[in-house]
Amino acid sequence: MQSTAGIHGVTDSRTALAEAIKLHARALGFELVGIASASAPATLASFETWLARGFAGEMSYLEDRHEAYAHPDGVLPGVKSVVLLAMNYSSGETFESASTHSDGDLSPAAFRVSRYAWGERDYHDLIRQRMRSLADEIHKLHPGCRTRGIVDTAPLLERDFARQAGLGWFGKNTMLINKRAGSWLFLAALLTDLELPIDAPHETAHCGTCTRCLDVCPTDAFDAPYVLDARKCISYLTIELRDEPVPMELREGIGEWLFGCDLCQDVCPWNRKSPHSEEAAFKKSWQFSETELIELLTLTEEQFRERFAGTPLLRTGRDAIVRNACYVLGNRLRSLQAENETAIRDSLTNACNDSCSLVADAAAWALGD
Repeated sequence: MQSTAGIHGVTDSRTALAEAIKLHARALGFELVGIASASAPATLASFETWLARGFAGEMSYLEDRHEAYAHPDGVLPGVKSVVLLAMNYSSGETFESASTHSDGDLSPAAFRVSRYAWGERDYHDLIRQRMRSLADEIHKLHPGCRTRGIVDTAPLLERDFARQAGLGWFGKNTMLINKRAGSWLFLAALLTDLELPIDAPHETAHCGTCTRCLDVCPTDAFDAPYVLDARKCISYLTIELRDEPVPMELREGIGEWLFGCDLCQDVCPWNRKSPHSEEAAFKKSWQFSETELIELLTLTEEQFRERFAGTPLLRTGRDAIVRNACYVLGNRLRSLQAENETAIRDSLTNACNDSCSLVADAAAWALGD
C-alpha cells in the first residue's frame, strides 16, 4: 500500500511538471495556457446536432470523422491530459491605419482580410513549430512520455477543451472569449499520456444581454445566440466554399471581405482593450488598396502560389480568391465607392474570359451582366 508521503510526492511532482509546462509555453509566446482532462467533450451533443442540421455546409470532413470527436483518444490513444494553448494575433492596427497609397497617404480600405491572415506566414506553421519546442521540453522533463500537437487539423473540439481548461467562455458568436485577452486568439492543443493536474473550467459567461456580434452580421449567419449557420458565414463563403459560386443572395453581403470576416469580433466589447501581439509573423503584409485588389484578377496559378506561398490564402487557392476579388469589386461598383471605375471594369471584363468558370461567373455578376 502506497504511503501518504508517496502520494504527496507524486502529486507534487505532477504539479511541478504542469507549472514547468506552462512556464515554457508562455516563454514560447502562448499568452494563455491551461490543462484539461482527456474526456468526452461537453459540447459533443451540440456539435452532432449542428452537423445534423446541415450547418457545416460543404465541410464534409467534419461529418466524415464526427465519431472521432467523441474522445481525444481518437487523436492520441492513451491520452490522459490536454494542454490548451492560446496565442494572440491582433497587431492592434485597424484597416484604416493599415491602408495606404503608394505615396504613404492614408486611404479607406478597398477590401478586407481577416486579421489572422494579415501576415506573410501561415499561423499553422508557426504554432506547430512552437508546439514542437514545447513537446521537446516535456520529453526532457519526463522521458518516455507521448505527445501530439493539434492546430485545427485533427478531430478535436479545441474550443470545448479550452473552456474546460479555464481559458475563457463561449461568446454568442461562438468564439472563445477571455476577459483579459478578448477573442483574437489562435487555439492549439498538446495531447499527452501524462496525467497532469487539471485547471478549473470557466463556468461563467460574461456576454450578458449584449447582442452586438449577432446584430452586425450582414448575412444573418447566426441562427440563434451561440449557433452559427456556416453556410451563411462570410468566412465560410470566402475560404471554405472553394469549388462553387457564392449563392447569389449572399454576394452583396460579402461587402469588402476578400478572405474571412472579423465583424463579430470587431464589435465585441471584450476586444476593446485586448493586448496587441508583438509577433512579427502577424504584422500586415497588405496595403488594402484598390490597385492591389485589381491586380489579384491578373494572377496566374503560378503567380498566385508565388505571391501567397506560406500564407493561409494558399490553401483556399487562386480561383476562389480571384472569385472573391470579383465580388468585392462588384460591390464597390454597386455602392459607388470605386476610385478607379474604368480600371475595375476593364479588369472584370478580362476576367469574364478566365478559364475558371468560378471567376468568369463572378466577374460577369460584378459587371451586372
